[in-house]
Amino acid sequence: MQVFSDFDGTISIQDVTDIVLSHFADPEWEEIEKQWRDGLIGSADCMRRQIALIRASRGELGALLDTVAIDPGFKSFLDYCRLAGLPVSVVSDGVDHFIRHVLLRNGIADLPVIANRLTYRLVDGREAYALSPALTAAGCSSGSGVCKCHVIWGIEPHIYIGDGRSDFCVAGMADIVFAKDRLADHCTDHGIPFIGFADFTDLRSKLKAVLPGIARQGRAVPQSQIA
Repeated sequence: MQVFSDFDGTISIQDVTDIVLSHFADPEWEEIEKQWRDGLIGSADCMRRQIALIRASRGELGALLDTVAIDPGFKSFLDYCRLAGLPVSVVSDGVDHFIRHVLLRNGIADLPVIANRLTYRLVDGREAYALSPALTAAGCSSGSGVCKCHVIWGIEPHIYIGDGRSDFCVAGMADIVFAKDRLADHCTDHGIPFIGFADFTDLRSKLKAVLPGIARQGRAVPQSQIA
């Protein structure tokens, strides 16, 4: 069994990309965000255009990323998964550099990360940033830079953990879903079984409770555990 987790708003307390954009991007990024929220563009196009608007040095970017907090219970959750023999990967429609920086800042250096790839080059003596979709983006029906469905396809059994819009599609095909916030609402509205959680301390407790049943029954989760 393998565990996949979203990053922004799930592992991190806040959306890291939004924090970077609000500090360093030209104001146009908010109009692009509105176009995405209104369904006029996909997230891959949205992110690519927004990242190009960042006006900051790598040092300034790193200093801001140093301030980003992660869920206090996440490291203990990772420790539990290692002891239980459950590999954990981050799968995010966010930015790989941002995610890896925040994880490393919090003492997590060995976690696989699948996300959009950040590149930079010098233009007139200052850094210019660009975003490349992950290899999994090809053919994504949602227009995402990272097709999470493609990432987990064929890996069975698996657990998915998430909180928001980029997790909607993948929740419908995951074996076990741990959900909060907008993802929990989506699962409720669409009849997708899920286990609700408040944070990773809560999630660890719930995973520990259901894991024996999952091991015995394959994909089945006891109905009493579904929120």
